[in-house]
Amino acid sequence: MKNEEVGTFSYFFIRTSNLEPQLSPSPHATIILAMRGWAGKRRLVPRQTSFKSVAYLMLVPVAGILLFFLWNFFHGSIEPIAVLQSAIPRKQKPPAPRRADIVLILDDVGFDRQPLAPAMAIDPNVNFAVLPNSRNAREVAAALHARGFEVLCHLPMEPEGYPAVSPGAGAVLTSMTDAEIARATRASIGSVPFARGVNNHMGSRATADRRVMTSVLGALPEGMYFIDSKTTGNSVAGALAHSMRVKTASRSVFLDDVQSEAEIRRQLASLTHAAQEHGVAVGIGHMYPSTIKVLADAAPMLRARGVRFVRASAVVD
Repeated sequence: MKNEEVGTFSYFFIRTSNLEPQLSPSPHATIILAMRGWAGKRRLVPRQTSFKSVAYLMLVPVAGILLFFLWNFFHGSIEPIAVLQSAIPRKQKPPAPRRADIVLILDDVGFDRQPLAPAMAIDPNVNFAVLPNSRNAREVAAALHARGFEVLCHLPMEPEGYPAVSPGAGAVLTSMTDAEIARATRASIGSVPFARGVNNHMGSRATADRRVMTSVLGALPEGMYFIDSKTTGNSVAGALAHSMRVKTASRSVFLDDVQSEAEIRRQLASLTHAAQEHGVAVGIGHMYPSTIKVLADAAPMLRARGVRFVRASAVVD
């Protein structure tokens, strides 16, 4: 390199084969170089990042949070912790399965050649309503009780269309006096030993008569319940029982008005749905072979789905 002076101006030359000097007529020399080739490229020095510095910076808020909770812990304040916990989303528990209880009552028990053994095998909590005017009422009621089943007196009562439609001997009739109704009720209950409750056999006319039902309910032994079979939509039995403080419940579904297995299965499905919807439902069937077969087949599957068969005495109120 060589520095030359021309008049009052200074010029700075760089002598190299790849550099071309450019002169700037300024009192102060300015170097402007047109750089060519690898020699004119400026090497970039990579920035140096300090991992330790970043780590220390990250530790500052963590240490602050830790000190904050330690302060609250030693000074007896838990509100910030509670606020933090409330802000953390919690895993939701699945809803508990709804209660689904079925009160199954089998009516018209006490006659010959009924499938009693298969009926008892359905479930230990099946309820049997024994007709007091049936041939084997006393013997069957005693046998059922000995096996641990709940027994009801299936009280015969006057239906619409009486006397063409007859409930049988010893029935409660609307033509009776209050005293006669009470005697007939007690006589029927006495014919079914070990009965825990009563439900009506037929009775569409009698259960709609307030006077008749007052006498029937008043004649029940203390602690005995009444299940309204609801053979008519005009029944006053349930409401009257509540007002007289007699424990009661009402039928939800008749299973076998049509005695075909397909229809009984449909009615059983309706009963199960009612139990799942309301927690408990009362189903009434009869000692028909088709009814017993459908119930025996369905009971294990219903239990597997969480449906319980329960005694009538467990649900009356």
